[in-house]
Amino acid sequence: MANERVVQTADRALGSRQLTALLPADVRARPGYRALADAVRTLILDGRIALHVRLPAERDLAEAVGASRATVSSAYDLLRESGYVRSRRGSGTWTELPDGHVPVGAHALLGAGGYSADGDPGIDLAIAAMGAPGASLSDALGRAAARLPALARTPGYHPFGLPDLRAAVAERFTRRGLPTRPEQILVTSGAQQAFTLVTSLLCRAGDRVVTENPTYANALDALRHARLRTASIAVSDAGWDMEIAESTLRQTVPRLAYVIPDFQNPTGALMPPDQRLRLLAASRRTGTWLLVDETIADIALDVPAPPPMASLAPRGGADHVVTIGSLSKTHWGGLRVGWIRATAKMIAELTSVRVSTDMTGSVLDQLVALPLLEGLDRALPERLARLREQRAALVASLQRHTPEWSWKLPPGGLSLWVDLGEPVGSALAERARAGGVHIGRGARFGVDPGTFEHRLRIPYTLPADRLDEAVRRLATALHEGVPLTPAVERPHWVA
Repeated sequence: MANERVVQTADRALGSRQLTALLPADVRARPGYRALADAVRTLILDGRIALHVRLPAERDLAEAVGASRATVSSAYDLLRESGYVRSRRGSGTWTELPDGHVPVGAHALLGAGGYSADGDPGIDLAIAAMGAPGASLSDALGRAAARLPALARTPGYHPFGLPDLRAAVAERFTRRGLPTRPEQILVTSGAQQAFTLVTSLLCRAGDRVVTENPTYANALDALRHARLRTASIAVSDAGWDMEIAESTLRQTVPRLAYVIPDFQNPTGALMPPDQRLRLLAASRRTGTWLLVDETIADIALDVPAPPPMASLAPRGGADHVVTIGSLSKTHWGGLRVGWIRATAKMIAELTSVRVSTDMTGSVLDQLVALPLLEGLDRALPERLARLREQRAALVASLQRHTPEWSWKLPPGGLSLWVDLGEPVGSALAERARAGGVHIGRGARFGVDPGTFEHRLRIPYTLPADRLDEAVRRLATALHEGVPLTPAVERPHWVA
């Protein structure tokens, strides 16, 4: 399919046609050596080309992009000089990162250097997550401390998760309309580990995976590192195009489809029940595993929290659905507790994969998570009310400082998917970073290179005064003297 992308092959080499397909259209049309070098550098920084992968030979790439060999040779020279590739006679040219750069997904948090040029504290809008609920967390720590001595007398290995926590997660699924037994739950170190475990078990390098477009950036990074081919289903301000989704599944017959139907990240869209039924049926027809991310499902601001997607399937028709979630968005990202809900057989298989990577999760974190999960319905209303206030404050700030931008108010979730009206997202994010604002540029959420350059994801998880200051700085970066043009972006981690 035209929208599939193969970032690397099994022998850690990238073919000339594969690299050409990843290049932006303007570079393919006019392949100057600086533009070609900038495009490859951006692909490396974004993780679209993995590290330690062999690039095509100069002659092969020149033929594929319709340029002279001297153009490609000069581009490779620039990349070598700036530290993004290394070459060795007889071995080829391989991707790497310069000293002082971190791989995509390893963004340094503000405390380690989030300051503007004049020393002002930075504002982190790259992470869409709230701080911990102080009172609830203190109470949970006290209850965990009371139980810890008894567990400390055991070896402490619980690869499936603490039995009480597995039971609590299962009970919550059951109350939400999806009958679940504890043996259908695997407790993980966050939803990202849950995602990686599922793809590791179900997929092999080269398999097709369908995702939404845009979608969660860290999931895309994981798929690229696993060398999986991606096809996409567009999600717009109007939601999902289910006819395209069904056609994509039918034509690509993917191994797995990854969706965020509840307040989708980054758009905030909520998938209607009829579309959920169609997706469940279509994925079952093609024999596709359906991986449903419920990490944000409880952040329902204007509508009731939706039931689990698998609960809508006819009896016995959801065995192909795997659901993941965590406490990172409802409580605190620093509490690395997530889960997978699947058949008991798959949970056993996933646990064997998990044991090969980290053996087991933290007992202390799970002890803290248990009362937080049990008290979730009591704690959420206050946190949701605060999010509504902060969302309104962000909207007011955007209307005041950047009235030319537009967005659709999401019924839930943690951020706005803002349309800038022109493709300057990366350039604006780079300029804003100099002013101390870190933000998730739209291109980080796109399946294909160069997409969503006209978007920014702006979370409303900070206090109103910090949001207003952030938008003011963005407006300053937007309107200062020199017009914005597309720029090479350094890596930003988003959550």
